[in-house]
Amino acid sequence: MKRFLIASVILVFSILNLSGCSRVTDNVTSADPVAVQAATPKTMLRAFTSDQELKNYLKDLSDKLKRQSRLRSSNALSYSVPMAAKVAAPSAGYADESITNVQHAGVDEGGIVKLHGDHLVVLHRGRLFTVSLGGDALNPISSVDAFGTDIDPHDTWYDEMLVSQDTIVVIGYSYQRGGTEVGLFHIDTNGTLTYQSTYHLRSNDYYSSRNYASRLIGTKLIFYSPLYLNLWDANPFDSFPAVRKWHRGATKGEFQRIALATQIYHPENSIDGSDDTALHTVTICDLAGGKFDCKATAVMGPPGRVFYVSPQAVYVWVTSWIYQGKKTQSKSMLYRMPLDGSSPSAVGVSGSPIDQFSFLESEDGYLNVLVRISSAGDSMWNAEGRTEGTALLRVPLTRFFDGTQSISASNYQELPSPQGYALQNRFVGDYLLYGTGSGWWDPQKKSTSDLYAVRWTDARAHKITLVHGIDRIEQMGDAAVVVGTDGADLHFSAVSLTNGPKEMFDYVRKGASQGELRSHGFFYKPEDEDAGTLGLPISVPGRPGYGHLFQESSAILFLRNDKLRFREVGELRADPEKARDDRCRASCVDWYGNSQPLFMHGRVIALLGYELVEGTFENGQIQEKRRINYGPQSLNAALSAK
Repeated sequence: MKRFLIASVILVFSILNLSGCSRVTDNVTSADPVAVQAATPKTMLRAFTSDQELKNYLKDLSDKLKRQSRLRSSNALSYSVPMAAKVAAPSAGYADESITNVQHAGVDEGGIVKLHGDHLVVLHRGRLFTVSLGGDALNPISSVDAFGTDIDPHDTWYDEMLVSQDTIVVIGYSYQRGGTEVGLFHIDTNGTLTYQSTYHLRSNDYYSSRNYASRLIGTKLIFYSPLYLNLWDANPFDSFPAVRKWHRGATKGEFQRIALATQIYHPENSIDGSDDTALHTVTICDLAGGKFDCKATAVMGPPGRVFYVSPQAVYVWVTSWIYQGKKTQSKSMLYRMPLDGSSPSAVGVSGSPIDQFSFLESEDGYLNVLVRISSAGDSMWNAEGRTEGTALLRVPLTRFFDGTQSISASNYQELPSPQGYALQNRFVGDYLLYGTGSGWWDPQKKSTSDLYAVRWTDARAHKITLVHGIDRIEQMGDAAVVVGTDGADLHFSAVSLTNGPKEMFDYVRKGASQGELRSHGFFYKPEDEDAGTLGLPISVPGRPGYGHLFQESSAILFLRNDKLRFREVGELRADPEKARDDRCRASCVDWYGNSQPLFMHGRVIALLGYELVEGTFENGQIQEKRRINYGPQSLNAALSAK
């Protein structure tokens, strides 16, 4: 479904009829899958040895699906709808402090604003902008379209940006040209932007309401995309992962395959059960020296998916759903693709995670995952629906082999299941925290809500009763902050995880709601282990979560944390009276946000749409120091005045 059409549906019908998204299957802790097989497993997943072997496999799979289709017609059944390249260590040449609220230190995530030396780089409404921070000032420097001069941006969404040395990467999805679009730009020491080139990769839409498609480690760009196969095509390889360099008049014949048969893996035990078969593709592109050398590794599986990137590996969890009357069954497989270049591996699993925050690859050699038995993955808005059944999976990394084994029921520890939509979950220190709130929908009037804190080493669960919903869970040093609405006001609950989980303090911001839902909208800047400052975009009270797609945040709220007690130190507000028509041509809906607190070089700045508002602390309160509008008209006026 195209995103601009979905945006219209959001306004008319609150995005989705959530009750229709619920899926039910057997309890996670039951024998699905059954105990680990006793047979000695093979070492790792097997890749195809040749195109002919792969073609034969696809032909057999096509015949199997045809037989299943005939069986469904007669029995009235219905069905629902890795990486081997070595990743270099982070470059020591660019030591910019991170301004992105990432899941793992050292693994950057695509976002809307990045730091390059003394310049901010902002991706907003289809354009790239730079703003100089030098000389204790804020000066707009440069702006270019986030696409090439010979590209029609119609029906294309430019979503994420990353900076590697002097190369800026813009990642988007084009419905018009079909596939992932990657634009490369150069930034010089003065902050001037220059368009370099654009590449297209075959893929389906990677959009998720929570996850980000791209990661960056050193000069290695890593991104995930699904690719649904046309098994009935005369030449199935015409839809396989491929890349072409864009130019006016580019043809399909210019695509060059980047995933050969020897880079495509499948488990010995197939879990295919749907009409759709996907290549879950992880692509690594070397950006060193402005290059774009890409290799892809793919695993075959059903369309349902969640992916997670740790500092050591990429994980892809795929799920196949089968409906028979009112009974639903699922089969899942978890793939692990190490970043050190070793072979991918897999293991059979049950249920499905909610999003990337459901995972933690811990230092004790385990993968820890919060799973729900009716979760449908994190594509589009699947993570925002109602799900049932909750368990903690702890699987040793040594149990990943060739996919013939399945994790036994004893590896799943049943957990309390909160009621409601939009479950939030996060691993913080030794604990997994989770609970439900309002998410993208209208604020729920909640007088109480249950936050569960589970020690992931032994699955011991604690329940903390809060007086608000749970819409955001963030790490704050060794503790956590839980943000949510009671229907009218916005609450910030400080949760201690030392000597047993407990709520320490609840700060209430009267008459406010979250202005951003994505993880990057929040940032916590520690000063020491007991103190720091957090920032979060806020908006008018009662605004539904999806409102951030069409409206900018009204302010960035700043709270001071002092030993898990919050004190409001003020806010930096937007000036809507100065809003101007930017003649937007592409990405005119803010799918990935438009507001963010920024802490860098000892300065505090609020990004609010086209405004940057800098604050300074006086007598313990933040005061506006300066503001600029870096938008197209303001930038042109500033450049003309020079």
